[in-house]
Amino acid sequence: MRVYLAGSIWLERGDVRVPETRFPGRQGRLAFALLAAEHRRAVTREELAEELWGEAPPRAWDTALRAIVSKLRALLSEVGLDGETIGSAFGCYQLHLPRDAWIDLEATDDAVHRAEAEARAGHPELANGWALVANAIAARPFLPGEDTPWVERRRAQLREIRVRALECRAAVLLDTGDHPLAARDAEAVTHLEPFRETGYALLMRAHAGGGNPAEALRVYERCRRLVGEELGVTPSPDLEQLYLDILRRSSEG
Repeated sequence: MRVYLAGSIWLERGDVRVPETRFPGRQGRLAFALLAAEHRRAVTREELAEELWGEAPPRAWDTALRAIVSKLRALLSEVGLDGETIGSAFGCYQLHLPRDAWIDLEATDDAVHRAEAEARAGHPELANGWALVANAIAARPFLPGEDTPWVERRRAQLREIRVRALECRAAVLLDTGDHPLAARDAEAVTHLEPFRETGYALLMRAHAGGGNPAEALRVYERCRRLVGEELGVTPSPDLEQLYLDILRRSSEG
């Protein structure tokens, strides 16, 4: 059983595949995504209603919600799951998936942890592979067109996973001497999280290691102007020290 939530939502079990177009409209897609992503806990009907209708639910929202869940149960039956797959008790719903079910959101979280662990253990090839997996999933759009609080939190989590994966891969590439690719990943981090200094530090090291200290110094100035204009602060002592080290080496060279 495979559940895809990032990018297009779809289910796959054996030779059976249920694409996003088969889900019962926008609300069915959103309800399933929430129940699948949060399958380890029970979700209250009120929480689901808030995500589906915001602050203005229909008068008979409970009936409408039951109808959506009923349609989802019918859809899940197409991949061999029975009506108890979406359990209902004490005013809550919970999606009960097979024990060996694979969910992409969980896979990307696991992959970034594995990437970081392999990097710490000194296994660059394994770290690079897991980082690629984490980034590939986390980079996909999550429920485009939705702006509910839960969706925004999930997008933030995916963005953080992607940033960590890119930083991990950039650090590994620096260690293996692939400075152009390290610079590419570090640059992506600075665009995703423009106030995250670790991205600038990796980018500076990549340019300096690749024989372009002038570009490394320009990266520092870019960071300095940004945090000064937007936050009214200066870069951290660590980033400033990296700048001074690169400046000194370039002057000596």
